[in-house]
Amino acid sequence: MSETTVKSEEVDENGQPLLFLSVPHIKIRNFGQLSRFLLIAKDTKLKEAQACVEANRDPVAKILGLDYNTMKEDTSTVNILEEVTKGEDSENEIKMKIARLLSQLDLHLLNHSLKHISLEISLNPTSVKNDIEMLKNFSGKGEQTVLESISYTSDYEFSNGCRAPPWRQIHGEICYVLVKPHDVETLCITCSAEGVFLNGGKTDNEGEINYERKGEIYKDLVTFLKEKSAKFSENMSKQEKRFSNKKEKKEPTNEPPEKEEAAPVQKAITGSGKRTLEKNQINFGKSQMTKRLEPSLSWKATVRFKEYRSLLRDPQEEKHRRRPERSGPSVKLGRAQLVRKSTEKIEEIVSESSSESEEDEEPLDRQEANADLPSEYWQIQKLVKYLKGGNQTATVIALCSMKDFNLAQETCQLAIRDVGGLEVLINLLDTDEVKCKIGSLKILKEISHNPQIRRNIVDLGGLPVMVNTLDSPHKSLKCLAAETIANVAKFRRARQAVRRYGGITKLVALLDCGKSSAEPAQSSLYDARDVEVARCGALALWSCSKSYTNKEAIRKAGGIPLLARLLKTSHENMLIPVVGTLQECASEENYRAAIKAERIIENLVKNLNSENEQLQEHCAMAIYQCAEDKETRDLVRLHGGLKRLASLLDNTDNKERLAAVTGAIWKCSISKENVTKFREYKAIETLVGLLTDQPEEVLVNVVGALGECCQDYENRVLVRKCGGIPPLVNLLVGVNQALLVNVTKAVGACAVEPESMMIIDRLDGVRLLWSLLKNPHPEVKASAAWALCPCIQNTKDAGEMVRSFVGGLELVVNLLKSDNKEVLASVCAAITNIAKDQENLAVITDRGVVPLLSKLANTNNDKLRRHLAEAISHCCMWGRNRVAFGEYKAVAPLVHYLKSDDPNVHRATAQALYQLSEDADNCVTIHENGAVKLLLDMVGSTDQDLQEAAAGCISNIRRLALATEKARYI
Repeated sequence: MSETTVKSEEVDENGQPLLFLSVPHIKIRNFGQLSRFLLIAKDTKLKEAQACVEANRDPVAKILGLDYNTMKEDTSTVNILEEVTKGEDSENEIKMKIARLLSQLDLHLLNHSLKHISLEISLNPTSVKNDIEMLKNFSGKGEQTVLESISYTSDYEFSNGCRAPPWRQIHGEICYVLVKPHDVETLCITCSAEGVFLNGGKTDNEGEINYERKGEIYKDLVTFLKEKSAKFSENMSKQEKRFSNKKEKKEPTNEPPEKEEAAPVQKAITGSGKRTLEKNQINFGKSQMTKRLEPSLSWKATVRFKEYRSLLRDPQEEKHRRRPERSGPSVKLGRAQLVRKSTEKIEEIVSESSSESEEDEEPLDRQEANADLPSEYWQIQKLVKYLKGGNQTATVIALCSMKDFNLAQETCQLAIRDVGGLEVLINLLDTDEVKCKIGSLKILKEISHNPQIRRNIVDLGGLPVMVNTLDSPHKSLKCLAAETIANVAKFRRARQAVRRYGGITKLVALLDCGKSSAEPAQSSLYDARDVEVARCGALALWSCSKSYTNKEAIRKAGGIPLLARLLKTSHENMLIPVVGTLQECASEENYRAAIKAERIIENLVKNLNSENEQLQEHCAMAIYQCAEDKETRDLVRLHGGLKRLASLLDNTDNKERLAAVTGAIWKCSISKENVTKFREYKAIETLVGLLTDQPEEVLVNVVGALGECCQDYENRVLVRKCGGIPPLVNLLVGVNQALLVNVTKAVGACAVEPESMMIIDRLDGVRLLWSLLKNPHPEVKASAAWALCPCIQNTKDAGEMVRSFVGGLELVVNLLKSDNKEVLASVCAAITNIAKDQENLAVITDRGVVPLLSKLANTNNDKLRRHLAEAISHCCMWGRNRVAFGEYKAVAPLVHYLKSDDPNVHRATAQALYQLSEDADNCVTIHENGAVKLLLDMVGSTDQDLQEAAAGCISNIRRLALATEKARYI
């Protein structure tokens, strides 16, 4: 024992101490010393064991030797094991026993871990949706169906797949389902991440959901329904049995070729292995029925895996020498990695929503050509073997030689992967040799453009090593690691891994080019290498910023001020990833506020003047994201951004840039001052010219911009004179939801002008708008209903036109049953205009408009209140509708509308109450609910319509009171 080291007195056959401690490292050479060390560790022994396993990436090879972990060209693991067991060498016998014990321990730990993982699996929107769709297929009338009906309570689906309101999604709730089994009453069910349970059902007054849980939580919808309905359980069992029978009939047609390929494998797997495979096949069949994620508990042990791989490879290399082994990489995955992969998959489903627009999940299996593989494939495989067995010099030479190949070619990428090169390259990152690390990262950077390679890198644990490399003092290593992370982090699981291992904070730190002074950092002051480090960091953050959680991590790590500072440089190569990151992050409100605070808009506008089209595109896209805020729109105008955006419309060759520019113009057009500027810059005429022969992503933005511009009379005339009405009407027959929402708004805005309305009518535009009321998307329905209002107002013989649409009035009335407030408000507005024609009013009265309108009266939504009151006011003009509204108890809720803060609600409500007060019973109800005092205050309003309506209602109430008083004395 010395001041810095501790050695054991016991030594091995080579004279090396069995235990050697040199802080912070410790080396142990036998199990006895290892046992004593863990005994001394006491409470921290689990952490010490974990540190030991993490520090020794291949413990089996360290304990038993390389023969137990790798295969030579002319031998297999089975042969090695046979040679080891030959003779009476006691050491070899001990090694065999240890190998078996380690194998059994590994399998036990794996099964134990997977059992815990399977218990922690949560539901996600996709699995819930699959269950509901499956149940819908087996539902309907008849004794053999599992349910009478099953439906969502809401038609609206958020981008993350959930249908629950955002304030309930916070609690993990996904959607609410109404289920009608054959033998019990209708059940209102909540599907959440933690399971399925019965809620309080719909309330009587507004039809809202009572979210309170009323029973136990079940793991999925099928289990819940089996517990609640005996009939469902019986019929579901029949369906499952019928499904499995069909699967058994279909399987023989596909099995023979698979059996031929798997023949050598089956010889190697005996006894319990065969039973396990058969069990897995059965489980796979069931999983197709239930669509549930069920991790297998039967991964093979190390020795069994190596028997499997060696026997699989040898015959195939003899027969199919011309094509690479496809199953190699998947077999080579360690069991610990397989466990980690399953765990990450579950975490990914639970913690990450798919609200991101991603190039994420590319298909893993690509069709490979059957043609002969080029010579490069075999040359690269030889180089990988040198990497595995060579010394430091040979490793560097092999890396340099490999770099000379065209690594952008998929054949070369797969050659590295198929022979186990990825594992070697990742292991090289753990060495202390900078040259080896640089060579490895240069290759990984090139091949990680391949989606399959990206996933393999994550599966092999490459990201933690790369994240640690970001701390290196060598700037070239930092750059290469960041660029490789940028390539790998193209899918959700990789982005999650970067964050989990602390990569976001380290990448943000790379953005600091070493200047901490208060003066604006100028590009001339930057060292070229620092600039490159910052560029690579921004590139990686750009890839990572497609995740909402990562965006928050970037903001909390102080990324925005650093990005703002980098935005002032003149390095275009750096500006592109910086602006790209800002563009991704600007979708969040927190970021938009920070962007304003850091005065980033000015620099975004400045960079619009760059000659680099990619930079122009990302700047325009960032403005599009930020321009939701009025202050930002004003800043774009003040810094001259509108003129530059208008000029960029002239170049239509680059469609991605055109989509970004038109998007920025659309959002900026929300402000009337900006619309005036666009008219000065002749942008509206250019936008009209873009209504044809453009991709949908451009059309959505162009039509959105025209919809905002056409709110002004001058622009409506301009659009009509430029011939914009016909292409707008033609777009009404599309299927793109966002495009339909925008085009209906634009057509509705144009319909305000009578001359434009004549063109719309002539082109059958009103009929097309009416047909969109059948669209499954609530936003499209609402937008179409709003657009119909000016069409009905400005059409000659509007009543006859409306009646000419077969089933049109019935369709409008039925939309009053919607759960969407915007749809209800727009339909009420349409009914207001339809009811101006007496014949149409009679038809919708017969269709039950009065009870449906009355049912909506108990609402707190001011927009709906206003249009509902107007619809009730106009519907009172027919027959005994006034009396009917009173009978359906719509009068009392209307009185409460007078307490709203919206003057438009006051006017519409006063007019409705005036019409309803023509009936004596309604007068009594209005008076009893305290309307007179509120109406008296409104008589003094500056709004003449409100004055007249309030005074008229009070007059009717007073006349009734006088008549009652007079009758009393007669």
